[in-house]
Amino acid sequence: MKAAFLPDRGVVKIAGDDARAFLNNLITSDIDDLAPGRARFGALLTPQGKIVADFLVTEAPAGHGGGLLIDCPRELAKPLATKLGFYKLRAKVTVENLSDGLGVLAVWDGEPMMKPDLTFADPRNAALGYRILVPADLAEKTASVLGAELVDEPAYEAHRIACGVPRGGIDFAYGDAFPHETNMDRMAGVDFDKGCYIGQEVVSRMQHRGTARTRIVPVTLDGTTPVAGTEIRAADKPVGSMGSSAGHNGLALLRIDRATDAFDAGAALIAGDITIHLADPEAARAFIAKKHA
Repeated sequence: MKAAFLPDRGVVKIAGDDARAFLNNLITSDIDDLAPGRARFGALLTPQGKIVADFLVTEAPAGHGGGLLIDCPRELAKPLATKLGFYKLRAKVTVENLSDGLGVLAVWDGEPMMKPDLTFADPRNAALGYRILVPADLAEKTASVLGAELVDEPAYEAHRIACGVPRGGIDFAYGDAFPHETNMDRMAGVDFDKGCYIGQEVVSRMQHRGTARTRIVPVTLDGTTPVAGTEIRAADKPVGSMGSSAGHNGLALLRIDRATDAFDAGAALIAGDITIHLADPEAARAFIAKKHA
């Protein structure tokens, strides 16, 4: 079992009598049944349906003061807290950025010997394991208590990429991507049965009309890893851009129809001077089938 402290992650806390209803009315996931030890994947969107920030939400137990804890990109923690504050109006909530004192430890490839407070399973993909909210200076001690080997962040990144889970800011740009494009709909990040939330009409329309033309998909690489953002071309036509990569595995944001057409025609996908391949062409093709269903 491995554990890695993720310095790129921060924590925002929402507390108060109205905290749950307040957040539930804003984000893509339904957190009505959230409880300590459980988490939901979700996002705050623009009114146009694009991702402002994606995150994991859990509930703190009473011994930690209660409230909701948001595991989010650290660079977005402060602006996210500020934006949530704008939506408070008369709601009885407080919003606080805790990122200077609380961070995220990821644990995978095994079952922890024990689960400290503020531990929850990653809801995006079971293979990602667990997350534990801890101060950075307690990461090594926590890993030891869990029976895990403490490794560096790149080891976790390689595991995340192998699991096919996108990371905002690398695999897609915040403010420029819809939830469907980042596969939030495939990772329980969008609840299509809950009530209204910001951007809900656009997301619902994309779901029912199947209008998401681009998706992040796993790819394999021939050679060294391309820089994130490198344009991908097929038969000298643009089909998407490269995201994160580690070793021979990577993620790419692709126009699925164009990429699968290139695959069918035997045309190579090229990122810079590196040839890439769809890791699962049939899974990619299924996105198109759903669109036309």
